[in-house]
Amino acid sequence: MFNNQRVIPAISTHQSVKKFIGTSLDYGILMNFQLAQVKELVDMIHAKDKKALIHLDMIKGLSPDIYGGIFAIQELGVDGLITTKPKVIELCQKRGVIGILRFFLKDRHSLKQSIDILKQSAPDAVEVLPAMRTDIISTIKAHTGAMVLMGGLITDKSMITDCLNNGAVAVTISKESLWDY
Repeated sequence: MFNNQRVIPAISTHQSVKKFIGTSLDYGILMNFQLAQVKELVDMIHAKDKKALIHLDMIKGLSPDIYGGIFAIQELGVDGLITTKPKVIELCQKRGVIGILRFFLKDRHSLKQSIDILKQSAPDAVEVLPAMRTDIISTIKAHTGAMVLMGGLITDKSMITDCLNNGAVAVTISKESLWDY
């Protein structure tokens, strides 16, 4: 799905967008931007034949629900959405864009709930945060078959390697110095 891209930049500044479009990476994630900025940034990314995903829950001024998702797909032209909302994943499936369900795992109970939600919503992939517990990747894959992205609190290349060696298809990361992994 991600053209074997192992690191997916999480981009939150205009300078980071410029750096991303100058790389050989195909997929990038826009987050923490104001809604009024996103269309121009998506167009810049598309102009370089790259794919623009957005964290629907992390765009200022955009509702993180199905109506915000419809707007992002139709008006902003995004290639995919990352969200904590299973209903938005259904929208992605209907509209033919990438749908990534994001989970924050804090204990065994949240892991069980997340697995149950994954089974019901069947997203293209799941993004699990924080990336500190790579041993749970195999549990998620065994129960759901989902492609797993890991993100959050990744500080060095050894952490990326640990995620990938434990079954993650890629990591999402904002730290630009690690984009060249």
